[in-house]
Amino acid sequence: MAANYSNTGSRREHVKITSDPQPGFLERLSETSGGMFVGLMTFLLSFYLIFTNEGRALKTATSLAEGLSLVVSPESIHVVAPENEGRLVHIVGALRTSKLLSDPNYGVHLPAVKLRRHVEMYQWVETEESREYTEDGQTKTETRYSYNTEWRSEVVSSRNFDREIGHKNPSAMAVESFTATAPFVQIGRFFLSAGLIDKIDNFKPLSLAKLEDPHVDIVRRGDFFYHSENPKYPEVGDLRVFFSYAGLSSDDPDLGPAHVVTVIARQRGDQLVPYSTKSGDTLLLLHHGDFSAEEAFRREQKSNSMRTWGLRAAGWMAMFTGLSLMTRILYTLGRCGAWGLGLAAPWATPCLSLPGAESRPGPCLSPCAVLEWTRSRE
Repeated sequence: MAANYSNTGSRREHVKITSDPQPGFLERLSETSGGMFVGLMTFLLSFYLIFTNEGRALKTATSLAEGLSLVVSPESIHVVAPENEGRLVHIVGALRTSKLLSDPNYGVHLPAVKLRRHVEMYQWVETEESREYTEDGQTKTETRYSYNTEWRSEVVSSRNFDREIGHKNPSAMAVESFTATAPFVQIGRFFLSAGLIDKIDNFKPLSLAKLEDPHVDIVRRGDFFYHSENPKYPEVGDLRVFFSYAGLSSDDPDLGPAHVVTVIARQRGDQLVPYSTKSGDTLLLLHHGDFSAEEAFRREQKSNSMRTWGLRAAGWMAMFTGLSLMTRILYTLGRCGAWGLGLAAPWATPCLSLPGAESRPGPCLSPCAVLEWTRSRE
């Protein structure tokens, strides 16, 4: 094993070379046999994925068609109509919350359904690039390890680095990311259920231009708060914080008007909850913007179609991968040369002794032909 080291500023790298003897025929055969089992499992999984996807697509399409035929639009979102109790209703309006969401540690306060604090730490990151080549009858692997400092939202464990010395990261962040969610969200007189609130995920970055530095040891630069002595030249372990929000729930001179959404759900008193269809599915739809009931269902049908084709493609890919793994053993036998032909000979000999084999040798010599064909393709 050999290694070379270099250091170019914040980028460091070294190269490690390992060598292994070329695997023998039995070892390659053992590896491909394991691949056959994995391929079989993948092949069977592809059928499960394809068939369950078709069932899901049909069930969803049937539920959407049923919902479109039953949905009603109340005359006003500011009145809970008793005649719509238990029915599928179409509601459009601006979001409203009862109180501001805030992060007092940084002086952030705003009316929104969700407020998210993002925390990133300046850390060492290892990048690994490998290439294999054959030399002196051995398979050698050259691995190049590069180390760069980057802002990352997750702690990068330096314990797993090939060379931790000089690239050690802190084991935790002093400040953690979190998301605050308003407990009650309304559209007019109607309260959104937890499932609808979860669908409000159109996060936008929050400008910090009008905020002051919250503490002496925190510096604001642009839309970031830095826990650093010098944000321009950060050190490993320094933190930076920024914010985003979703579902503005009040008109704001800087952020704009309150966010408007379209909801299709079952009316239960003043609550908007999931609606159960005859096909056994549930309807609980939320779209960002002002849409008619027909347009909202059309969007859902389009989304269902795209998801169906995406899962179909995944199923076909899994099927192809499974078949490739199962047939790889033919290539292994083809590489073995005389070994492979020797293994095939016992299959061919009985064929040659059969009556009429001299006049019809094609089917009987097929094992040898397959091995020779697969070897010629390598």
